[in-house]
Amino acid sequence: MNFRFQNLLGAPYRGGNTVISNNTLLLSPIGNRVSVTDLIKSETTTLPIQSSSNISRIAVSPDGTFLLTVDDRNRCHFINLPRRALLHRISFKHRVAAVQFSPDGNHIAVAAGKLLQIWRTPGFSTEFSAFELYRTFADFDNKITSIDWCPRSEYLIVGSKDLTARILCKEKVRDVVKYKKPFSLLGHRDTVVAAFFGVNSRTDRACKAYTVTRDCYLFSWGFTSDDEESPPPSPGTPDRDLEGDLTVVDNGGVKKRKGPEIGEEEEDEGYLSRGKWELLRKDGFSQGHAKVTACDYHRGLDMVVVGFSNGVFGLYQMPEFVCIHMLSISREKITTAVFNKLGNWLAFGCAKLGQLLVWEWRSESYILKQQGHYFDVNCVAYSHDSQLLATGADDNKVKVWTVSSGFCFVTLTEHTNAVTALHFTGTNNCLLSASLDGTVRAWDLLRYRNFRIFTTPSSRQFVSLAADQSGEVVCAGTSDSFEIFVWSMRTGRLLDVLSGHEAPVHGLMFSPTNAVLASSSWDKTVRLWDVFDGKGAVETFSHTHDVLTVAYRPDGRQLACSTLDGQIYFWDPIDGILMYTIEGSRDIAGGRLMSDRRSAANSSSGKFFTSLCYSADGSYILAGGSSRYICMYDIADQVMLRRFKITHNLSLDGVLDFLNSKNMTEAGPLDLIDDDNSDIEEGVEKQTRGKLGFDLPGSSSNHGRPVIQTKCLRIAPTGRSFVAATTEGVLVYSVDESFIFDPTDMDIDVTPEAVDKALDENRLSEALILSLRLNDDSLIKKCIFAVSPADIPSIATSIPPRYLQRLIEALATLLENSPHLEFILRWSQELCKAHGDYIQNNSRNLLPSLKSWQKAITTNHQDLADTCSSNEYMLQYLCSSLAKK
Repeated sequence: MNFRFQNLLGAPYRGGNTVISNNTLLLSPIGNRVSVTDLIKSETTTLPIQSSSNISRIAVSPDGTFLLTVDDRNRCHFINLPRRALLHRISFKHRVAAVQFSPDGNHIAVAAGKLLQIWRTPGFSTEFSAFELYRTFADFDNKITSIDWCPRSEYLIVGSKDLTARILCKEKVRDVVKYKKPFSLLGHRDTVVAAFFGVNSRTDRACKAYTVTRDCYLFSWGFTSDDEESPPPSPGTPDRDLEGDLTVVDNGGVKKRKGPEIGEEEEDEGYLSRGKWELLRKDGFSQGHAKVTACDYHRGLDMVVVGFSNGVFGLYQMPEFVCIHMLSISREKITTAVFNKLGNWLAFGCAKLGQLLVWEWRSESYILKQQGHYFDVNCVAYSHDSQLLATGADDNKVKVWTVSSGFCFVTLTEHTNAVTALHFTGTNNCLLSASLDGTVRAWDLLRYRNFRIFTTPSSRQFVSLAADQSGEVVCAGTSDSFEIFVWSMRTGRLLDVLSGHEAPVHGLMFSPTNAVLASSSWDKTVRLWDVFDGKGAVETFSHTHDVLTVAYRPDGRQLACSTLDGQIYFWDPIDGILMYTIEGSRDIAGGRLMSDRRSAANSSSGKFFTSLCYSADGSYILAGGSSRYICMYDIADQVMLRRFKITHNLSLDGVLDFLNSKNMTEAGPLDLIDDDNSDIEEGVEKQTRGKLGFDLPGSSSNHGRPVIQTKCLRIAPTGRSFVAATTEGVLVYSVDESFIFDPTDMDIDVTPEAVDKALDENRLSEALILSLRLNDDSLIKKCIFAVSPADIPSIATSIPPRYLQRLIEALATLLENSPHLEFILRWSQELCKAHGDYIQNNSRNLLPSLKSWQKAITTNHQDLADTCSSNEYMLQYLCSSLAKK
């Protein structure tokens, strides 16, 4: 039961800006969470910290320690990125359009509406008010769009919608004569999308600037110091500075100030205020009617990357404005573009497509290419070894993901309508998908092709799918003709049509032990079918309400189904009797829609389960539906063990339990009245209608919001994780790997000291049993590695059967992480020899552990096979060289 959130799949990017930290970590916002992608290891994880609404801006400190996130409600989180811990919170009064750390990491610049605020960077210490406002600039006539610091963290160049870019000094002005008013860069005809400082490579001081406007123009600015243009001073008596009362003397033709307060270092710090800026050149990007939507600048390479609203991006060498690359990613606008620290990689994001790309411009190759589902995910399916996860959505696509890395490695696009059901066959190399386009397709996951299409004489809409254990028989249920169609996998021919239901068949599943097919329908019945004998319905279980879904226990001796009144019924499919009933309407209830005028207690919407899934050992069941909760029930005792809250995102509807009546007007809720069209202007508008015709998140037709719900639940065969297809994406929950004290057969003599003493006295079998009773991972691994290879058979035989499951789990973990592969495999072999009969007789209880064991062995086998095949000729050469010697 110790599950916690691990990752979010199905949507690598949804809007906002992306950041590359430490040159290899790509951070991108996904709803109210942040995804972290390791570009070297090709792995992605999602931070467990949630914002109260969708995240719009993120920034990372120069050393990669701190992460700052700002959501749509102007609430900010300050996060310790390596520890994945939330340190501080703060709320801004205006919408934040840009945020950036200073190069020295001491300050944070925040563009809040028309104000530019500079805050001191909080530290690790616990404080009541960690954020300290250092300075505020109110020089702008419209919203600020971009911020950039100079390399020494002294000045900022800030772009705005008032068609200007201003250069501001971080420190307050102390000498009016010495320091001039911050300079304004004028002459733009459209919004300044981005503004950057350029540096002198010799002095590392800002000496130029670039501004990019929305109408596809780039302005290059140069800086000239007053000291360079000042005429030589006339000889004579030293003058007096009336303001600062400081002596000005002539020292070799250069004026210098003498005095105890201002020295050469302070004079060097204020150099940008003692000169003027002038326009050097103006260049156009020549993109027709397209607009600039994203831009970034790399000081070391003096290069600018620009993304346009037509999906094209350009890479330009400055200051000559030489176009190095001009490529098209898609037809949709690019909403983020950023360099990494070295400047060899470019990261691009397209919010409308959920697309995230990392491109190496020198070799012209992709480092990362990921794209999520265009619409909500309808169905998920685990492979039998728990390594792969398939998802199907309303965008007509089927995607297959590697669970360990979180990456999608193949997208199947042959369906022409929404994908409604998925199923892996027993070999893991075949995936079945059902769709509303009237076809069921079989996919070869070795060659990534569609090798079989199952159709019906007249077009039907399939909403459920099942296949027997051998994978030879495929069944699909329909929503329009209320029939179940049966095909042969080998020939693709239609074998039978099962009729009897009087409403859509939304639940379909074969028994894990025999060829009995269970189907659930909105006609308030669950029917069992003997598919091979063709005798029709064997058994019918009647209910008082519509049956929404059905699931078999892994041993095939129990059948669970949920009904429209929030009940979960458990049937004995062999004797045909009702075993248990769970009342779940109160457990799943919670959350009111923004348009609801009834209280949550008086509303019946969402108080039922649309997806059920048994655990690997069949002891508990997961249930989810049109709610923000996923419920876990103990079947034998009919009690709720735990309730998972899948999101805290207030940008979704149905998250709040109580609504504020002050926000309800005659025209509807205030939150649904959108009078700001800035999102479309900034390039983050979303698709308005889906394939099924209903309005989707962010629709401009009714300004509605997506409703939180769980469409599909699946537990991994290993029992170590489960996934939920929700409105926010596919949430992956895994068993918490942190230590939890859960001992077995404890007494006063079972201590870590006793384990160490037994190891010192070479009582290896006793030490291992004591560590298993303590259930301490570190002690178990220590005892396993203390055994010599020659003693493994005798130690494996001495293990009592009741500790066998814990030892198998430890070996599975070691197979995934330990480099001593042969040693652990030797342990596995001897354990199977010594306890083979017990494992076979108790396979149901040991099933999750055995699945984890099998998964680890299969993964290592595949990795070794790939490594050997890629080095086959090198090995042959080395062997032949050794043979000659």
